[in-house]
Amino acid sequence: MLPYVSEPDGRPALTFGERALSYEELSGAASRLAARLPRDGRVAVWATPTLETCVAVTAALLAGVPVVPLNPRSGDQELRHVIDDSAPELLLHAPGERTPEALGALPRLEVDAAPGPGTPPFTREMDDEATALVVYTSGTTGPPKGVLLSRRAVAATLDSLARTWAWTGEDVLVHALPLFHVHGLVLGVLGPLRLGADLIHLGRFDTKELTRALTARATMVFGVPTMYHRLALAVEDDPALAEGLSRARLLVSGSAALPLPDHERLTSATGQRVVERYGMTETLMNTSVRPGDPSGHGTVGVALDGVELRLVDDDGAELGLGTEEIGEVQVRGPNLFSGYLNRPVATAEAMDGTWFRTGDMAVRDAEGRVRLVGRRSTDLVKSGGYKIGAGEIENTLLDHPGVAEAAVTGEPDPDLGERVVAWIVATGPVPPTLEELAELVSSRLAPHKRPRRLHVVDALPRNDMGKVLKRKLGV
Repeated sequence: MLPYVSEPDGRPALTFGERALSYEELSGAASRLAARLPRDGRVAVWATPTLETCVAVTAALLAGVPVVPLNPRSGDQELRHVIDDSAPELLLHAPGERTPEALGALPRLEVDAAPGPGTPPFTREMDDEATALVVYTSGTTGPPKGVLLSRRAVAATLDSLARTWAWTGEDVLVHALPLFHVHGLVLGVLGPLRLGADLIHLGRFDTKELTRALTARATMVFGVPTMYHRLALAVEDDPALAEGLSRARLLVSGSAALPLPDHERLTSATGQRVVERYGMTETLMNTSVRPGDPSGHGTVGVALDGVELRLVDDDGAELGLGTEEIGEVQVRGPNLFSGYLNRPVATAEAMDGTWFRTGDMAVRDAEGRVRLVGRRSTDLVKSGGYKIGAGEIENTLLDHPGVAEAAVTGEPDPDLGERVVAWIVATGPVPPTLEELAELVSSRLAPHKRPRRLHVVDALPRNDMGKVLKRKLGV
């Protein structure tokens, strides 16, 4: 699964600030730890942005032991739920890190990330269908569920992305994503390690540190919309940042839609088009814009190699390409999860035969490009007989100079069924009025999509990946 760790050389593998490991050094440290891990059960990893987290996950993959990444920012109740549900045998963490009492009497083991010269690579035969990771969902519709990701699913997604992005061992990836979820851990750590590439992790997002990495050697950037929004605000007044981004081979955004104004600012300042991709914990990666596709702007691209994707209406009928009718995204392929841990009923409910029901709503153009309009549960407003996606309204609201951030929800309406509600963070002390914003949306989109209520807030609630938590709006 990680051939360049199993047969290492001296090329650079991981850099965290002043600390770094080559593939030989990573292989030695991970192999030394792998030999100490239990053959059965699971191990939890206190997934801080450190070398130790990467060594721990690599060691578990070498040993064939499923990894449960723990979010260090989780509350006690959520941590207890994850530990009780996944029942790991051991917690791996960096030396000196204090772990919360919510983890109970779970045995701890400090990870030694020191280079292991002379340590032979640890090897063990493993089934491709064996579980590699148990990644917990965000729990927006109930207690977080443990998603079983097989070695097959992880390898299939990374290999497909490598083909799509021409990602090779010559690339140097830089990012500051958290290491407890799919984006930062699977794509951002296991991706480079599978390809023999180099990873620079910034620890936390900082435009100056990103500029240094791009100036030094980085060729690819992974980020979430919040990060790219900050880059879009900074790049016009920072020539070094603009130069670094313009020289990068690939800029990738994911985990939520990147607003069109940020796309346009970055392209104008750097000449680069940010590539958006679409995935989720249960499916890993589903689609990506093909680098260089001039028509991909505002979409998440087409299905990856090996992934089948369809849209279905409320009756389950498949929608054709280019109809511009909103439907639910369903996918199948080797990238799919193996099920929810301890939840056979939830696993069955998530499937439509062999297709996974994503809960995401989208339209597709005649070439198969997918444009997401939001989640069925929170981003689809059914008003006056129309299905309205929140995403296009949010992008339009962001075009108003008085709007810094925007979210759109629906609320019950006795006449329309639901009405469109806008939530904005204003750029200045005098926010735009509902009438201004309604006129903007009506003129750009259609009158039935205009907001009928407006809330001005100090900030939109977001999770660690930058997604707006719409269920918390109005709470």
